[in-house]
Amino acid sequence: MISTYEIGRQPFGLASPARWLQADLFEVDTVDCAVQPFPEASAKAADVVAFFLPMYTAARLSIPLIKRVRKLNPECAIVAYGLYAPVNEDFLKRNSVQKIIGGEFEQPLLDFCRSLRSGAPDYSTVIELGKQDFVVPLRDNLPEPVKYAQLCEEGCASRITGYTQTTRGCKHVCRHCPIVPVYNGRFRIIQRDVVLADIRQQVERGVQHITFGDPDFFNGPGHVLPILEQFRQEFPNITYDVTIKVEHLLKYEKHLPVLKETGCAFITSAVEAVDDTILRIFDKGHTKADFLTAVEIVKKHQLALNPTFVAFTPWTTLEGYRDMLSVLADADLIDHTASVQLAIRLLIPAGSRLLEVSPIPGLIDEMNEEQLGYIWNHSDERVDFLQQKLMNLLQKSSLSRYAFFSDAWESVNELLQDNKPAPNLSKDRHRATIPYLNEPWYC
Repeated sequence: MISTYEIGRQPFGLASPARWLQADLFEVDTVDCAVQPFPEASAKAADVVAFFLPMYTAARLSIPLIKRVRKLNPECAIVAYGLYAPVNEDFLKRNSVQKIIGGEFEQPLLDFCRSLRSGAPDYSTVIELGKQDFVVPLRDNLPEPVKYAQLCEEGCASRITGYTQTTRGCKHVCRHCPIVPVYNGRFRIIQRDVVLADIRQQVERGVQHITFGDPDFFNGPGHVLPILEQFRQEFPNITYDVTIKVEHLLKYEKHLPVLKETGCAFITSAVEAVDDTILRIFDKGHTKADFLTAVEIVKKHQLALNPTFVAFTPWTTLEGYRDMLSVLADADLIDHTASVQLAIRLLIPAGSRLLEVSPIPGLIDEMNEEQLGYIWNHSDERVDFLQQKLMNLLQKSSLSRYAFFSDAWESVNELLQDNKPAPNLSKDRHRATIPYLNEPWYC
């Protein structure tokens, strides 16, 4: 099983099915090509090579490796599983993948390997959304946690970070989200004892901080709150971070003291935009005013909020982009926001609910399979120019968040041919004032 990228995390999507397969006496080799070399010898010898495709970047990186595996091993069965497998089924199958699995992938992957062993391979596509009884992930053969993203805090050495999940899927159907085409508003829990046992084994390997990778940690408060209570009892010195929708920060404010008491270092929230029109198009379930209320609520409970954005969309204007910068400055969120969040461009993958929106300005109607999505060009070429300029700046420099913000402000001023004064940025702080993971990409 091969992972190509999972935002600097030890891949749960390798560790979990590996345990299922090992328990059924399959010999399993797990390789994370984000931090390990391509496993040429294993690929040559394998009966099955399975690629984990949980996100866009992982899927793009997998394509040349899938082709390489087929050249090395013409007889092996190639599997693609994870969110980006079923939505790209046709393209993947034309490029040597024989089995596609989406949704809850552990049991279907095991069933496929059993079918091969029995001599009657089942190559049908499976999207499994039923409930599973999980087992503790097998992490022994993965790189040590120190090889992955770490938590950085003011005045402290970086903290070795682990990763687990308490749920999969999501009860919401935001139009731009890649989870929706597969789960369509459903979410599934991972049993409490499995979650805690997984944390336990990672702490034994030196982990000092846990990222809970649920798409929304408050999809099921009745499930996660007892986990947090036991977490604090067992691991009083371990911190964690979670992802929670703006909508849920407002709805479940009463639970935020529990997060503070149990060691939550920060909350990530997919804000996406501060333009109410774009938020409605995305079907995010919150408004600009809701976001600003959530900022104050989180601040009141002495928690850190790290917002994420899709800064560039077909509906973004230069004035709207500058307004987003102003909102971040006024809400004192510049050092809470990773610079890449000011440069991310909207992805429209196959199956996206955004395709329900008619018309999408600048959309090229035909799916670009090599890009694993639909291409769009902004009607105002200055917007595309700004996005590319900021992305190039990110890749070529290591500016502080405040310095990058200043460059973004100056760049949009130049394109608008005015000189609107920048917000007061005199309180520049060291980046680690706000806890953050040193792997900021989010797609």
